[in-house]
Amino acid sequence: MLCEAAKSAARIAGPLHAFAKRIRARRGNNVATIAVARKLCVLFWHLLTRGEDYAYARPSLTKTKLRRLELLAGDPPRRGQRGVITKPYRLQEVRERERELAQQAEHAYERLVADWKQTRPEGAGVTPGRASQRPSKGKAARQTTSP
Repeated sequence: MLCEAAKSAARIAGPLHAFAKRIRARRGNNVATIAVARKLCVLFWHLLTRGEDYAYARPSLTKTKLRRLELLAGDPPRRGQRGVITKPYRLQEVRERERELAQQAEHAYERLVADWKQTRPEGAGVTPGRASQRPSKGKAARQTTSP
């Protein structure tokens, strides 16, 4: 189920979409799906332990889904009340603004990654010294470790 959520999150504009696109370009679609699923899992844990809301959430979608559940549970309709978005064109405007904010967050993530790639030291992530000098797989690796 987490992989299904990851696939869905990777399709919608936002930081997770940019992350999935970056991983997909390097490692393929299946690895990107698992990476997004792991990121979602870590994100859920942080949000639950800190009691925070997701910064890039789209409140109108959440509100619509919750209201639909309330109506299914037997809650009476709230027609004519103030503060409730009932007109479809107004709801469309709100959703369009939320989509634009999600796209801005996606572009901000892409810029962050691009800036990080420019400033990281050469060979970052590789252990300096002997670990980077010997082969790590196959017959050659076994030969170097035997006496």
